[in-house]
Amino acid sequence: MTLVARLDGGLIPAVPVPFRGATIAAEAQRDYARWMAGQGIAGVAVWAHTGRGPHLDVDQRRLVLDTWRAALPDRVLVAGVATLEAARAARAGGADALLAFPRAADPVGWHAALSVELPVIAFYLYEAAGGVPYDDSTLAAILALPGVIGIKVATLDSVMTFQRIAALVCSVPGKLLITGEDRFLGYSILAGARAALVGMGAALTDLQSALLRARADGDAARFNRLLGIVDRFAQATFVPPMEGYVRRMLWAAAAEGIIPPDACDDPWAPAEAPGERNAVIEAVHHARAAGR
Repeated sequence: MTLVARLDGGLIPAVPVPFRGATIAAEAQRDYARWMAGQGIAGVAVWAHTGRGPHLDVDQRRLVLDTWRAALPDRVLVAGVATLEAARAARAGGADALLAFPRAADPVGWHAALSVELPVIAFYLYEAAGGVPYDDSTLAAILALPGVIGIKVATLDSVMTFQRIAALVCSVPGKLLITGEDRFLGYSILAGARAALVGMGAALTDLQSALLRARADGDAARFNRLLGIVDRFAQATFVPPMEGYVRRMLWAAAAEGIIPPDACDDPWAPAEAPGERNAVIEAVHHARAAGR
């Protein structure tokens, strides 16, 4: 089965790294990875923005990759990379594909260089998060590369931009449109996305996997019911300051009993607002109750 076929119709959670202070909570991460293996996912993405890939040192990246590779030997493991060195480390560690962090300088050459190491998923990311606004000609040139299997689109709140890119990707045979749109996940699937690589998938994973299956099965009633649940969860977790969503997803995982409550630190998170964690916990409980 091709890599595109393995990802098609599936959920690929971008997984966060549990920390205690500035130290990775290795046992919590192992438990988290084992739990994730039972959630009906196509794979996971490590070293992505949710996984704080650009901030991790070499040893931390290796620990993260090894843990997830061991727990998910038969799933697709995508590694987010911002350098060729990281790409080579990902290949050596058993990753199946690379998520190419955006680059303004020679983006086509950047993707071509990465594709020497592993199949590449391009990444259109909104500028406030460090993305680059690739125009259509640049996107077309990137997608024309044989080693690029598709593109993840994460605009945060620009439906018009998503529609533009979706139309372009869907016009190129064999390329996979992957949504990264946590705040309009359902619409992005209806607009042509055939897989989802989202940070929100780090918790309530089974509900989001079921959402994608309902779409693939043509079960509109189930899709719409799950969409309402998932949208409410996104509205509680993907809110300003947006950089806080990584810690919120760790809180959500702890609220489900997946990781310990004290293994939810994110060394790069903004200051916690009063009541913020409780709001996430309530959102998880509400979603679980609604999803029964």
